[in-house]
Amino acid sequence: MANTWLETVSKVESMIPLLGKLGREQSVKVQLAGQTLMSDSVTGLVALFDQHPDIDLARVYQVLEQLIANQTANTAVELEDVFASEDLDALVSSTPADSATPVVLYGFGRIGRLLARRMCTLGHTTPGMHLAAIVVRKAGDNDLAKRASLLKFDSVHGTYEGVVKVDAENEQLIINGQVVKVIYASDPSEVDYAAQGISNALLVDNTGRWRDHDGLSVHLSRPGIERVVLTAPGKQMKNIVYGVNDSDINFEDKVLSAASCTTNAITPILSVLEEKYGIESGHVETVHAYTNDQNLIDNVHKGDRRGRAAAMNMVMTETGAAKAVSKAIPSLEGKLSGSAIRVPVINVSIAVLSLNLKAGTSVEEINAVLKKASTSVALAGQIGFSEEADAVSSDFIGSEQAGILDSLSTKVRGNQATLYVWYDNEYGYSCQVVRLMEKLAQMALANSDTVESAAA
Repeated sequence: MANTWLETVSKVESMIPLLGKLGREQSVKVQLAGQTLMSDSVTGLVALFDQHPDIDLARVYQVLEQLIANQTANTAVELEDVFASEDLDALVSSTPADSATPVVLYGFGRIGRLLARRMCTLGHTTPGMHLAAIVVRKAGDNDLAKRASLLKFDSVHGTYEGVVKVDAENEQLIINGQVVKVIYASDPSEVDYAAQGISNALLVDNTGRWRDHDGLSVHLSRPGIERVVLTAPGKQMKNIVYGVNDSDINFEDKVLSAASCTTNAITPILSVLEEKYGIESGHVETVHAYTNDQNLIDNVHKGDRRGRAAAMNMVMTETGAAKAVSKAIPSLEGKLSGSAIRVPVINVSIAVLSLNLKAGTSVEEINAVLKKASTSVALAGQIGFSEEADAVSSDFIGSEQAGILDSLSTKVRGNQATLYVWYDNEYGYSCQVVRLMEKLAQMALANSDTVESAAA
């Protein structure tokens, strides 16, 4: 950091146009310890650099200039890796800025709209992909205007700070100048994406209607769709928690699951503890915000207790998150149990991890281990670390990490540890899904380069 606050602000202000150009024209996302340098906020950048006081801001500026001069495109650049190697050209792969994977959002509910917000956020870049279309069932004559309004205004996450316009004549939304086609269909078999000018697309199914490989493969049979991601736990497919087992993805994998919000929240932390101490057994209790599948007032429901009024009751239910962890961390197979309580808050949940470790530890040590992981390049986007004495659930609305350790609540007795992990079960999870999508888009670009080189 610079010696004075004003010097720091001045240096950060000088980076804004460079970051804007890299994102807008070259589709380059620049990160520091897994956190994105956003081009829309001087305050946000200052706060990020304040977490890393050893970073030379002059050197950061030089790297940004070099990326522009080299016409680097469609990639993510991790500053810590660049500083370590000192060879930017060897470290960064680049593809033409206009070769990006189109993304189709099948379903536009809570997660679908947040994925759209994340992908189209001013100052944020999703290298290698762009939002091309949204598929929904038509809800009425004013459906398009209503979809735009729900994207723009959100009771939980606030007003979207972008420009959302409706092009009713062409049935499309224009989000920050980006044209997004709205396709009306009640079943995947009705859609011909190629006829809409979409090819080799990544489709993200947010409906939860199909959760097995065969059901989701219907999307693959439609012209224009290359790959499918499910935003729910899936059967007969790889369940991916980005940052933990995304290295398991092969280019041949056509259908993948992004697992659940709870699985994403706890798995990165469990992976650190499994590597450091080893986990003998444990129980995961999630205190979860109520969701759209519950009743607002008592009524019939296929899940008995979920039929009771969501905003008035704590509702006992089940979660498959504990068992699903083993799909990302095979060594934990059969070692974790889990259950859940739905509570009367609209967003942000907390997972209580009660673990029997293979080695003894202390509150100080286990917190130190997880704090270090939270600042690492590998897991900074997945693990957050809170030391706030007054922290409550609403403080974590909008958190980009998959899960945030409440370090002041950590309990340890010998080899028994209890940890409390906050997570924005909507936005934090959506950020994880976008990270997975970015990886798939980068894989598609790399494969395209390989095919072109072989043909040449």
